[in-house]
Amino acid sequence: MKAAAADAAGHSMGAHVSLSPRTRRLLRRLLLVLILTVPCLALATPPASAPARGSRKQRDAVYAGYSGREWDDDYGVRSGSCHRAGITAALGAAPGAVPGTGRAESRAVASVVGAVIGAAIGAETARRLDATDRSCVGQALELTGPGQSVSWTNPTTQVTYLLTPLREESRAGGCRRFRLIAHGSFGLSEGRTVACPNAAGLWDLAPELQASRH
Repeated sequence: MKAAAADAAGHSMGAHVSLSPRTRRLLRRLLLVLILTVPCLALATPPASAPARGSRKQRDAVYAGYSGREWDDDYGVRSGSCHRAGITAALGAAPGAVPGTGRAESRAVASVVGAVIGAAIGAETARRLDATDRSCVGQALELTGPGQSVSWTNPTTQVTYLLTPLREESRAGGCRRFRLIAHGSFGLSEGRTVACPNAAGLWDLAPELQASRH
């Protein structure tokens, strides 16, 4: 049918302009190509109302945490391994993400205060954690389910950590009980504690544990 339309168009043009048979054949082929191509181009062009892709998806917060906040990236914790390089880059790009500084709204990644780590594995071992290690803990508390373990190794201290939120009934305020294991040249440290997200956007010791330390 499309070929017939192209042929008819060629004959119509020939009624007004004297064209050679070769020219008429070329015109018919060109018209046929246009008939076949234009609908494809129309389908390939997205409408103006279509949602943007790529950069928009990257900007949207897609991970809902136990604290009620949302995060742009899980840094691998939901797959069981904390990506230190990505967290280190995020901390460097957003000063507010450094534990204890900046506004909560500016944090690019979760974190915990040092007291939480000290309560779990002891103050001496806790001093070996850097800001990225603490953010691995915070991000794991935010985004992993009960019984799901997250591991990572600090390349500077050569200490390997394994954090596992424990299975139990939901606690008020998003508080979570977890087990933390640290293994390095010092041996192995293991302990459990309860952490809660505070108003500053950090995970802190549960109020009852804070009171017992005073």
